[in-house]
Amino acid sequence: QVHLVESGGGLVQAGGSLRLSCAASGRTFSSYNMGWFRQAPGKEREFVAAINWNPSFTYYKDSVKGRFTISRDNAKNTVSLQMDSLKPEDTAVYYCAAGIRNGRLGKDELYDYWGQGTQVTVSS
Repeated sequence: QVHLVESGGGLVQAGGSLRLSCAASGRTFSSYNMGWFRQAPGKEREFVAAINWNPSFTYYKDSVKGRFTISRDNAKNTVSLQMDSLKPEDTAVYYCAAGIRNGRLGKDELYDYWGQGTQVTVSS
């Protein structure tokens, strides 16, 4: 069982930066692949970024490549998402997710545990 709690969301102007963090409970955090997803009002949840368990591999949604960076600290049971050059279209609730199965990290069905989400609002 993994309990996830996101933090770091807020209101920022376009071009600004935010750093989201996800704190995970459990002693097996280092075994889990971790992902960030987001859901904007009236839209389906979409993949943003993922990092595998060891970590040796990261994967990004095309529209955030070069602007967002995912990282993890297995000693501290945390995963972070550094978001730079934010755009109004990045506005959404951002969710942290954990999954132990291997597969396509951009697919939400791969993840078993989800946080409650943190709101990110980017003003133009």
